[in-house]
Parts: sequence; C-alpha cells; structure tokens
Amino acid sequence: MSNPPSEPLDTEAIKAKLEALRTEHRDLDEVIERLVEKPPFDQLQLQRLKKRKLGLKDQIIKLESQLIPDIIA
Repeated sequence: MSNPPSEPLDTEAIKAKLEALRTEHRDLDEVIERLVEKPPFDQLQLQRLKKRKLGLKDQIIKLESQLIPDIIA
C-alpha cells in the first residue's frame, strides 16, 4: 500500500491563496501606476509598494511550484 505524497496545503487551498495573491499583486500594480502618473510622488512610498509587489510575486511562484508535481523521481 503506497502513501499519498504529503502536501503542506491541499490543492484547493493553494489555488485560493494564489488567486488572492494575484489579485493583490494586480491591485498593487494599479496603485503604482496611478502614483507615478501624478508627479511629484513619494519615492519612498513607491519603493515600499514595489518591494511588497515583489514579495507577492515570490509567494506566488513558491505556491505555483507546490502545484506542479515532481517529475523527477
């Protein structure tokens, strides 16, 4: 009898989290675009938003990799 591979989160939970992160990432993108359209803008705020957006992207990539089955056995 084989055991199913252990998963830190079930697939549906990962997909739901991914969708939430992607939505937040898109929203941040829009906020950044609006911010830079109207100079002068707060450079520090822009850096913080971009850093947050990059962090979200990293989380998205990490979760996506959990959805991809390991092909190498």
